[in-house]
Amino acid sequence: MILLLAVVIGLAATLLRAQLKHRTLKLDKLRWEWLVFISVLPQIFFQIPLTGRLIPENFIPYIQITSMLGLLVFVSANLSVPGFWVLGLGLLTNFFVIAANGGWMPIHQQTLHALVPALPLDHWENGTRLGFTKDLILPAAKTNFILLSDVITLPPWFPYKFAFSLGDIFISTGTVILLWSLSEKEISK
Repeated sequence: MILLLAVVIGLAATLLRAQLKHRTLKLDKLRWEWLVFISVLPQIFFQIPLTGRLIPENFIPYIQITSMLGLLVFVSANLSVPGFWVLGLGLLTNFFVIAANGGWMPIHQQTLHALVPALPLDHWENGTRLGFTKDLILPAAKTNFILLSDVITLPPWFPYKFAFSLGDIFISTGTVILLWSLSEKEISK
């Protein structure tokens, strides 16, 4: 969700900048962009209820790790493109915490309770997958690198509730930088 928010903000800012400064939008040539499709597609499949039901849960960690490795290779091949260093740092951070926790992104009962305060802490059972997400509900004591997991939430007044990680912030920041860079070139007159 935070990535979608970053895309909307980055794209809106870039389009406004291009319009006000009379600039054209131009993306530098990316290398191995097909890796994004191949890497993200399996994650989409296990997060959609219709197809997610068909994938055994014990396969998810392998899909997650393989998918993230593909994205890291893509980012590595494009480090000269604006924003990719920050984006890559976010991917590496998320990969690190997911790999250290058995191929799952840990989320805690306390974080879930902050998102849905009407439900008691014990509503979410430790050791279970959170819906059709990449998250596994783990107690803080059994989470490796807890500060890198999905522990960040938005303020209670924010209309949509979700949890995200430090890596997600880096990925979103890198995405905004990439989108902003699209309008750097002035239109020739």
